[in-house]
Amino acid sequence: MHHLRRPQGRIAYDLHGADNDGPLVVCVPGMFDHRASFRFVGSALADRGFRVAAMDLRGHGDSDATFDDHSNRAAATDAIALAEELGGTDVIMVGNSLGGAAVTIAALERPDLVAGIALLAPFLRNEGDGALKRLGHRLMLVRPWGPRMLVAFYDRLNVGRTPRGHEEHKRRIRDMLRPRAHYRSVVATVLARSEQILDAGGLRARATVIVGEQDPDWPDPAAEAAWVSSVVDGSVEMVPECGHYPQSQRPDVVVPALLRLAEQVSAGA
Repeated sequence: MHHLRRPQGRIAYDLHGADNDGPLVVCVPGMFDHRASFRFVGSALADRGFRVAAMDLRGHGDSDATFDDHSNRAAATDAIALAEELGGTDVIMVGNSLGGAAVTIAALERPDLVAGIALLAPFLRNEGDGALKRLGHRLMLVRPWGPRMLVAFYDRLNVGRTPRGHEEHKRRIRDMLRPRAHYRSVVATVLARSEQILDAGGLRARATVIVGEQDPDWPDPAAEAAWVSSVVDGSVEMVPECGHYPQSQRPDVVVPALLRLAEQVSAGA
């Protein structure tokens, strides 16, 4: 584990293939998840010569719980800072859920740095996120039941193929939610008013959208994937036997898709 120093604290990250000289891939997980959700992707890409940095969100995992901004734009600035810290050029960024919006923002802000983005079950819009829904979220997240409900909800989002080491990963999440300061950070992330990305005009990075066919976060996952692809002008990969976490549920599908993206980035460089 490594730490990236930021103005208000540190961001934890794992670096797979640290001695490799291939392209840098920066992976950003979603809310109430841990960087280890990219453990299979990181290992597989490292075996193919890539350097892969999988980071925690602010106040998640082993990152510090000292930040006052937990939005998707804040995560984007951390991903950019991490890519710069590691000396990346033509960087590929992979984002899951909230992380999908974060890497899209990063690519829009830094076209000189980010050459490819992979959006895994991305939330680029927040339709229906009104006052009543936000109040419901607040009530659901109150201690003592809040941490248990988040872990149970995470479990349900893994509908389809169960990831290898799933119980161990849930223990990581439980441990992450136990300290009060970290739990407050996770709640702040869930309740943050993150940016919607309804128009990505000017995006120069190559893009691919990867969505589980059984993702319960959308009534029609294929329709949401098609909409996201229209925003970022990217290809679509629908993943069978998969819910909201393609990187851990179906790395056998995600890794080849990322390799294809890397080939497109290399060809266009």
